[in-house]
Amino acid sequence: MAEFEKLIAPNQGTAIHFVDGRPNVPTHPIIPFIRGDGTGIDIWPATQRVIDAAIKKSYGTERQIEWFKIYAGDEACDLYGTYQYLPKDTIKAIETYGVAIKGPLTTPVGGGIRSLNVALRQIFDLYSCVRPCRYYQGTPSPHKRPQDLDVIVYRENTEDIYMGIEWEANDPVGIQLLNHLNSKVIPANQKLGNRQIPKGSGIGIKPVSKEGSQRHIRKAIEHALRLNGQKRHVTLVHKGNIMKFTEGAFRDWGYELATTEFRDSCVTERESWILSNYDNNPDLSLEENAKQIDPGYKALTPEKQQAICNEVKGVLESIGASHGEGKWKEMVLIDDRIADSIFQQIQTRPQEYSILATLNLNGDYISDAAAAIVGGLGMAPGANIGDKAAIFEATHGTAPKHAGLDRINPGSVMLSGVMMLEFLGWQEAADLITNGISRSISEKQVTYDLARLMEPPVEPLSCSGFSEAVVERF
Repeated sequence: MAEFEKLIAPNQGTAIHFVDGRPNVPTHPIIPFIRGDGTGIDIWPATQRVIDAAIKKSYGTERQIEWFKIYAGDEACDLYGTYQYLPKDTIKAIETYGVAIKGPLTTPVGGGIRSLNVALRQIFDLYSCVRPCRYYQGTPSPHKRPQDLDVIVYRENTEDIYMGIEWEANDPVGIQLLNHLNSKVIPANQKLGNRQIPKGSGIGIKPVSKEGSQRHIRKAIEHALRLNGQKRHVTLVHKGNIMKFTEGAFRDWGYELATTEFRDSCVTERESWILSNYDNNPDLSLEENAKQIDPGYKALTPEKQQAICNEVKGVLESIGASHGEGKWKEMVLIDDRIADSIFQQIQTRPQEYSILATLNLNGDYISDAAAAIVGGLGMAPGANIGDKAAIFEATHGTAPKHAGLDRINPGSVMLSGVMMLEFLGWQEAADLITNGISRSISEKQVTYDLARLMEPPVEPLSCSGFSEAVVERF
């Protein structure tokens, strides 16, 4: 048993251990929870009530979570001392028990940890942030057809600009680096011409690695393999038309992974066009097939035209037998979209997308935008998953002005609990909560944030009252 400075672990239950990146879950797992700051005081008890009730209704006494309270944020400082936002006890508990769930946390202002959420992701190498965005009937939304959106954002957690490698404009080391870049590094690259970083600039570095990209995209593809029909679809979201060697590389490494490690179960968008053209007309020439997959074919140089014909030939020869005759339609479709285009398309053509695999910053923007379509962050759960640990969390802030008033919407943490139960393999309990939340909203049994937006407005439930409404509707 792990020893803690100020905590006492449950004397019953067993730790979850990860084997080859997957959790080995006992029937009575010990799961640490962080109540959260601000409204965490209201939403965590409501969430725990619902999770426990769902497990009991699904499995009786055969399965049960042994909850273990740990501390982070302001509540940790109250127990461990000033500026102890993330005590060693908390890190040791998550390390020992593998899976944790948490409410919203305060990000310290000034020195110290840049963000508690980012710190936890980096400490435990939780490289995939998973954020489902789906609509629950009756939820007020600014969109006409929010029910068309049902996507899961897979946001890379550990690289990109969120790695936090940056220098202030007046930092002496930053100024030295800027001068070195302007005088040595940029002129040495002939492709950059006479570009110079303006003096007085802050500098940030955006690292994107092949290993980091592919392990993250692997998680997204593995998730897609658990889905059915058109939901077996992973879109690589990037800004590779501008940042060719970071965001563009993310896209290229994703396609490489799909067409090597997952060759038997994946097809790229262009491959699907080629195979479909051939299935529809086996007598189609390579050139005619090439013209159909590239509308600008006639305007290309002969060399580029030949390259596309060779691409068609290569696809038919390599995967025509294994993926042709419509077999590719049952596989995971891999395509890519430019990041700014996705912002438009999740609003205008949301039904065309399923899993969006992104880098860190793009995923932050896109997941919040998608959440707004289906009713806001109050209904947006999240998970941070790695090979040795997983933390499930609310995606909204602490909203301290509402703390202790028993009025805030606990939906985000409840749905994070659903994700956690699914991760444990306890699907029956997860489905009960999903059903209870869905029915509560459709019957207008909701907290004030949703009640005031309904037409006509309805009398809101308290935070604890909403949890009871959910349980009653299992």
